[in-house]
Amino acid sequence: MFRWTQSITAKVLGIGVLALLMLIPLSQADGIVREREAMRTSAVARVAGGWGGVQTIGGFLLAVPARAEVHDSNGRIVSVQDTTHIVLADEMSTTADLAVERRSSGMYEVPVYTSDVTIRGRFLPEDLVHAGEESGTMLSGGKAELRLLIADTRGLQGITAATVDGRPVRLQSSAATMGGYSVLTAPFPVDPTRATPIDFALTLRIAGTESFSALPLARSSTLHLRSAWADPSFAGAMLPGRRSVTAKGFDATWQVMDLNRAYGQHWDAASTDVNNRLADSAMGVKLVKPGSVYQQNDRAGKYGLLFIALTFVAFFLFEVLKGLRLHPVQYLLVGAAMASFYVLLLALSEQIGFGPAYVVAAATVVLIVGGYAAAALRARTAGVVLGGVLALVYAILYGLIGAEQYALLIGSVVLVVVIALLMYLTRRIDWYAYGVPFTSQTETP
Repeated sequence: MFRWTQSITAKVLGIGVLALLMLIPLSQADGIVREREAMRTSAVARVAGGWGGVQTIGGFLLAVPARAEVHDSNGRIVSVQDTTHIVLADEMSTTADLAVERRSSGMYEVPVYTSDVTIRGRFLPEDLVHAGEESGTMLSGGKAELRLLIADTRGLQGITAATVDGRPVRLQSSAATMGGYSVLTAPFPVDPTRATPIDFALTLRIAGTESFSALPLARSSTLHLRSAWADPSFAGAMLPGRRSVTAKGFDATWQVMDLNRAYGQHWDAASTDVNNRLADSAMGVKLVKPGSVYQQNDRAGKYGLLFIALTFVAFFLFEVLKGLRLHPVQYLLVGAAMASFYVLLLALSEQIGFGPAYVVAAATVVLIVGGYAAAALRARTAGVVLGGVLALVYAILYGLIGAEQYALLIGSVVLVVVIALLMYLTRRIDWYAYGVPFTSQTETP
């Protein structure tokens, strides 16, 4: 008697359900990637806690006390409000040489650096006048202060020199923050009647982890970074105008005008809106290779279901074209072997790097699936062919992982070619002929 469950339609639907079931181990593998990435993040935090975290330097700015008079309709003063105005420099240049080394926390290596940072610039006296005129306040001297913004003061290893108009100034720690940055201050009396620029210079030694950046706190800001790190990732509001990246390191220069920022040359210190925009204007470099182990594992996992489904289709074609039979359990075993590829890849890539780990993991799964196919289908040729197909699938996957910008193009071309190949191989099959049990075409009376 004919049973629908033995039909080719049921077989195809069953294989589709089995492929979807593979989403369970694939999602578990993806969860492991996220977990291991979180562990590395914790390792970075541990190193940063004792060394210095992601560093951002703001350079000098002036905080000048001001007094605003509130008048009534008759022009009489009804109240006086004291406030503080932030005034930025006219020009500022920051130069840093990053000496990078690797620190270990457990099995994870974290890039850290030390750097001698030199900052030079000047304030214009007319900026002080304009700040008062445009805000409707009177700027006063006496209690003004210089402020230096820094992301993590734990990494400040020393201040070699700090001078204003050639005279040394002493920076002190402060409980105040500005835009999320710590603030170092130095008293500096400002004469509103001064007609000459205020020149400043600062040299400090700083330590940090994974990233260094600077804030363009001047009308014209220049940042020059150098390092022997060969895999920089330039990040921030602007990319360097000039850069050179070789196997010996990188050399990059940024040039930023006040027109490129989302804030002006001066503002009220109490303005949270402006302070929140400071971090968005930072520019610098990350000492992390863009295609990290976990990013590459994540990209590989995105194609997991597609490639398992293609392998199932290859096994199914052998069933149809060669008149062989495979049980759903055997499909599950093949799918489990392919899902284990992603866990093995992750474990090995943390130890020996992604490239070698990929070769070892792919070769292992190809041998397992190829050998199993030869035994299950009772044909050595079938094992060799299916193993070769699987090796080709992994080669394509590696290409997709490496070609991030062209992954969609390559993937779509491969998908179209695979569908065309399937249509070609099955062009002469009479699928209605498989609408009866596989064991016989007619029922024995």
